[in-house]
Amino acid sequence: MKWKKIGNILILDKNFEYESKKDLELLLDVHNVNTIVKIRNIAGKFRKPSIEILIGNNTETIHKENGCLFKLDIAKVMWSKGNTNERLRIAKLVKSGETIVDMFAGIGYFSIPIAMHSQVKKIFSIEINPESYNYLKNNIDLNKINIKANYERIKAILGDCSEIATKLSADRVLMGYVKTTHHFLDVAIDCVNYGGTIHYHETVPEKLMNERPYERIAKSANDREVEILATNIIKKYSPGVVHIVVDAKIY
Repeated sequence: MKWKKIGNILILDKNFEYESKKDLELLLDVHNVNTIVKIRNIAGKFRKPSIEILIGNNTETIHKENGCLFKLDIAKVMWSKGNTNERLRIAKLVKSGETIVDMFAGIGYFSIPIAMHSQVKKIFSIEINPESYNYLKNNIDLNKINIKANYERIKAILGDCSEIATKLSADRVLMGYVKTTHHFLDVAIDCVNYGGTIHYHETVPEKLMNERPYERIAKSANDREVEILATNIIKKYSPGVVHIVVDAKIY
Protein backbone atom coordinates (compact mmCIF):
# COMPACT_ATOMS: atom_id res chain seq x y z
CA MET A 1 0.00 0.00 0.00
CA LYS A 2 1.31 3.42 -0.90
CA TRP A 3 0.74 6.24 1.54
CA LYS A 4 2.29 9.44 2.78
CA LYS A 5 1.86 11.31 6.02
CA ILE A 6 1.57 15.08 6.01
CA GLY A 7 1.30 16.50 9.50
CA ASN A 8 -1.54 14.60 11.15
CA ILE A 9 -3.15 13.59 7.85
CA LEU A 10 -2.60 10.29 6.04
CA ILE A 11 -2.91 10.34 2.25
CA LEU A 12 -3.59 6.96 0.69
CA ASP A 13 -2.93 5.89 -2.87
CA LYS A 14 -6.03 6.59 -4.95
CA ASN A 15 -6.28 2.89 -5.87
CA PHE A 16 -6.25 1.70 -2.26
CA GLU A 17 -9.38 -0.23 -1.28
CA TYR A 18 -10.62 -0.90 2.23
CA GLU A 19 -13.35 -3.23 3.51
CA SER A 20 -14.77 -1.36 6.48
CA LYS A 21 -14.55 1.71 8.65
CA LYS A 22 -12.61 -0.38 11.16
CA ASP A 23 -9.77 -0.66 8.64
CA LEU A 24 -9.56 3.12 8.50
CA GLU A 25 -9.78 3.47 12.28
CA LEU A 26 -6.85 1.07 12.59
CA LEU A 27 -4.83 3.22 10.19
CA LEU A 28 -5.65 6.29 12.28
CA ASP A 29 -4.14 4.60 15.33
CA VAL A 30 -1.15 3.04 13.59
CA HIS A 31 -0.06 6.30 11.95
CA ASN A 32 -1.21 8.60 14.76
CA VAL A 33 -3.31 10.82 12.47
CA ASN A 34 -6.81 12.25 12.71
CA THR A 35 -7.81 12.33 9.04
CA ILE A 36 -7.34 9.96 6.09
CA VAL A 37 -7.88 11.07 2.50
CA LYS A 38 -7.25 10.17 -1.10
CA ILE A 39 -6.10 12.75 -3.62
CA ARG A 40 -7.81 12.12 -6.94
CA ASN A 41 -5.87 14.67 -8.98
CA ILE A 42 -4.20 18.07 -8.95
CA ALA A 43 -5.26 20.34 -11.78
CA GLY A 44 -5.23 23.84 -13.20
CA LYS A 45 -2.77 26.69 -12.93
CA PHE A 46 -3.64 26.97 -9.22
CA ARG A 47 -2.56 23.31 -8.72
CA LYS A 48 -5.66 22.66 -6.61
CA PRO A 49 -6.16 19.10 -5.33
CA SER A 50 -9.37 17.13 -5.69
CA ILE A 51 -9.64 14.98 -2.57
CA GLU A 52 -11.89 12.35 -1.03
CA ILE A 53 -12.10 12.33 2.77
CA LEU A 54 -12.31 8.72 3.99
CA ILE A 55 -12.40 9.39 7.72
CA GLY A 56 -12.03 12.51 9.85
CA ASN A 57 -12.92 16.04 8.82
CA ASN A 58 -9.89 18.28 9.32
CA THR A 59 -7.86 18.87 6.17
CA GLU A 60 -5.66 21.64 7.60
CA THR A 61 -2.44 20.61 9.32
CA ILE A 62 1.09 21.68 10.18
CA HIS A 63 3.79 19.55 8.59
CA LYS A 64 7.40 19.53 9.74
CA GLU A 65 10.18 18.89 7.25
CA ASN A 66 13.90 19.63 7.33
CA GLY A 67 13.44 21.67 10.50
CA CYS A 68 10.78 23.86 8.86
CA LEU A 69 7.08 24.17 9.65
CA PHE A 70 4.49 24.27 6.87
CA LYS A 71 0.85 25.02 7.54
CA LEU A 72 -1.45 23.95 4.72
CA ASP A 73 -4.89 22.65 3.84
CA ILE A 74 -4.51 19.59 1.61
CA ALA A 75 -7.98 20.23 0.17
CA LYS A 76 -6.82 23.62 -1.13
CA VAL A 77 -3.09 23.41 -1.90
CA MET A 78 -0.69 20.72 -3.07
CA TRP A 79 2.17 19.10 -1.19
CA SER A 80 4.77 16.94 -2.92
CA LYS A 81 6.36 14.57 -0.41
CA GLY A 82 8.79 13.31 -3.08
CA ASN A 83 10.57 16.68 -3.24
CA THR A 84 11.84 16.58 0.35
CA ASN A 85 15.52 16.01 -0.50
CA GLU A 86 15.43 18.52 -3.35
CA ARG A 87 14.14 21.29 -1.12
CA LEU A 88 17.04 20.80 1.28
CA ARG A 89 19.57 20.38 -1.55
CA ILE A 90 18.72 23.78 -2.98
CA ALA A 91 18.91 25.43 0.45
CA LYS A 92 22.44 24.09 0.86
CA LEU A 93 23.50 25.44 -2.56
CA VAL A 94 22.55 29.01 -1.75
CA LYS A 95 25.53 31.25 -1.02
CA SER A 96 25.69 34.05 1.52
CA GLY A 97 24.25 37.33 0.26
CA GLU A 98 22.33 35.88 -2.69
CA THR A 99 19.07 37.31 -3.97
CA ILE A 100 16.57 34.68 -5.13
CA VAL A 101 13.40 34.70 -7.18
CA ASP A 102 11.11 31.76 -6.45
CA MET A 103 8.79 31.80 -9.46
CA PHE A 104 6.31 29.19 -8.20
CA ALA A 105 6.58 29.64 -4.46
CA GLY A 106 3.42 27.84 -3.38
CA ILE A 107 3.24 27.76 0.42
CA GLY A 108 7.00 28.24 0.66
CA TYR A 109 8.22 24.77 -0.34
CA PHE A 110 11.67 26.09 -1.34
CA SER A 111 11.65 29.63 0.06
CA ILE A 112 11.19 28.60 3.69
CA PRO A 113 14.05 26.02 3.80
CA ILE A 114 16.38 28.45 2.02
CA ALA A 115 15.65 31.16 4.56
CA MET A 116 16.06 28.70 7.43
CA HIS A 117 19.23 26.94 6.25
CA SER A 118 21.28 29.58 4.39
CA GLN A 119 22.54 33.13 4.65
CA VAL A 120 20.40 34.30 1.75
CA LYS A 121 19.94 38.06 1.52
CA LYS A 122 16.48 38.27 -0.06
CA ILE A 123 13.87 35.92 -1.53
CA PHE A 124 11.09 37.17 -3.79
CA SER A 125 8.46 34.45 -3.47
CA ILE A 126 5.85 34.70 -6.22
CA GLU A 127 2.60 32.73 -6.08
CA ILE A 128 -0.49 33.02 -8.28
CA ASN A 129 -2.89 30.96 -6.13
CA PRO A 130 -4.45 33.16 -3.40
CA GLU A 131 -4.90 30.15 -1.08
CA SER A 132 -1.24 29.15 -1.40
CA TYR A 133 -0.17 32.78 -1.07
CA ASN A 134 -2.01 33.11 2.24
CA TYR A 135 -0.34 29.96 3.57
CA LEU A 136 3.01 31.25 2.31
CA LYS A 137 2.57 34.36 4.45
CA ASN A 138 1.44 32.21 7.39
CA ASN A 139 4.52 30.00 7.05
CA ILE A 140 6.88 32.98 6.93
CA ASP A 141 5.36 34.05 10.26
CA LEU A 142 5.18 30.50 11.65
CA ASN A 143 8.93 30.03 11.15
CA LYS A 144 9.64 33.63 12.30
CA ILE A 145 11.75 34.19 9.18
CA ASN A 146 11.44 37.97 8.92
CA ILE A 147 11.35 38.45 12.68
CA LYS A 148 14.66 36.60 13.15
CA ALA A 149 16.28 38.48 10.25
CA ASN A 150 14.87 41.81 11.49
CA TYR A 151 13.89 42.73 7.93
CA GLU A 152 11.73 41.37 5.10
CA ARG A 153 13.99 38.46 4.15
CA ILE A 154 11.16 36.74 2.27
CA LYS A 155 8.86 39.03 0.32
CA ALA A 156 5.64 37.21 -0.59
CA ILE A 157 4.12 38.44 -3.85
CA LEU A 158 0.67 37.48 -5.13
CA GLY A 159 0.52 37.37 -8.92
CA ASP A 160 1.69 35.87 -12.19
CA CYS A 161 5.43 35.21 -12.20
CA SER A 162 5.60 35.74 -15.96
CA GLU A 163 4.68 39.39 -15.32
CA ILE A 164 6.42 39.96 -11.99
CA ALA A 165 9.78 38.18 -12.41
CA THR A 166 10.73 40.28 -15.45
CA LYS A 167 10.83 43.33 -13.14
CA LEU A 168 13.25 41.61 -10.75
CA SER A 169 16.86 40.45 -10.90
CA ALA A 170 18.35 37.56 -8.99
CA ASP A 171 21.46 35.47 -8.46
CA ARG A 172 19.34 32.33 -8.44
CA VAL A 173 15.92 31.58 -9.94
CA LEU A 174 13.79 28.64 -8.80
CA MET A 175 11.37 27.01 -11.23
CA GLY A 176 9.87 24.35 -8.99
CA TYR A 177 6.88 23.54 -11.18
CA VAL A 178 6.62 20.73 -13.72
CA LYS A 179 3.61 21.47 -15.91
CA THR A 180 4.57 23.57 -18.98
CA THR A 181 7.51 25.02 -17.05
CA HIS A 182 9.44 25.53 -20.28
CA HIS A 183 7.00 28.31 -21.21
CA PHE A 184 8.54 30.35 -18.36
CA LEU A 185 12.19 29.83 -19.30
CA ASP A 186 12.44 33.13 -21.18
CA VAL A 187 11.24 34.96 -18.07
CA ALA A 188 13.63 33.09 -15.77
CA ILE A 189 16.64 33.76 -17.97
CA ASP A 190 15.68 37.41 -18.37
CA CYS A 191 15.49 37.65 -14.57
CA VAL A 192 18.78 35.94 -13.66
CA ASN A 193 21.97 37.97 -13.31
CA TYR A 194 25.13 37.28 -15.31
CA GLY A 195 26.72 34.18 -13.76
CA GLY A 196 23.52 33.35 -11.91
CA THR A 197 21.83 29.96 -11.72
CA ILE A 198 18.39 28.71 -12.69
CA HIS A 199 16.89 25.49 -11.32
CA TYR A 200 14.60 24.27 -14.06
CA HIS A 201 12.10 21.48 -13.38
CA GLU A 202 10.53 19.37 -16.10
CA THR A 203 8.68 16.09 -16.57
CA VAL A 204 10.34 14.35 -19.48
CA PRO A 205 10.32 10.90 -21.12
CA GLU A 206 13.43 9.07 -19.95
CA LYS A 207 14.63 8.61 -23.53
CA LEU A 208 14.62 12.41 -24.01
CA MET A 209 16.08 13.25 -20.63
CA ASN A 210 19.57 14.05 -21.94
CA GLU A 211 18.35 16.20 -24.82
CA ARG A 212 15.06 18.05 -24.49
CA PRO A 213 15.62 20.03 -21.25
CA TYR A 214 19.01 21.32 -22.44
CA GLU A 215 17.67 22.26 -25.85
CA ARG A 216 14.83 24.21 -24.27
CA ILE A 217 17.17 26.11 -21.95
CA ALA A 218 19.60 26.90 -24.78
CA LYS A 219 16.79 28.12 -27.02
CA SER A 220 15.44 30.47 -24.36
CA ALA A 221 18.93 31.75 -23.53
CA ASN A 222 19.25 33.22 -27.05
CA ASP A 223 22.72 34.83 -27.15
CA ARG A 224 23.51 34.14 -23.48
CA GLU A 225 25.91 31.34 -22.65
CA VAL A 226 24.63 28.32 -20.70
CA GLU A 227 26.68 26.02 -18.48
CA ILE A 228 24.89 22.89 -17.24
CA LEU A 229 25.99 22.26 -13.67
CA ALA A 230 23.90 19.20 -12.81
CA THR A 231 20.84 17.18 -13.71
CA ASN A 232 19.00 15.27 -10.99
CA ILE A 233 16.05 12.92 -11.09
CA ILE A 234 13.55 13.95 -8.41
CA LYS A 235 11.22 10.99 -8.82
CA LYS A 236 9.33 8.82 -11.27
CA TYR A 237 6.36 10.79 -12.57
CA SER A 238 4.61 8.10 -14.59
CA PRO A 239 5.68 4.99 -16.55
CA GLY A 240 8.64 6.02 -18.69
CA VAL A 241 8.51 9.64 -17.49
CA VAL A 242 10.67 11.27 -14.82
CA HIS A 243 10.58 14.55 -12.94
CA ILE A 244 14.02 16.12 -13.25
CA VAL A 245 15.70 19.37 -12.25
CA VAL A 246 18.49 20.98 -14.28
CA ASP A 247 20.87 23.39 -12.58
CA ALA A 248 22.14 25.78 -15.25
CA LYS A 249 24.46 28.76 -14.89
CA ILE A 250 23.63 31.63 -17.25
CA TYR A 251 26.24 34.13 -18.50
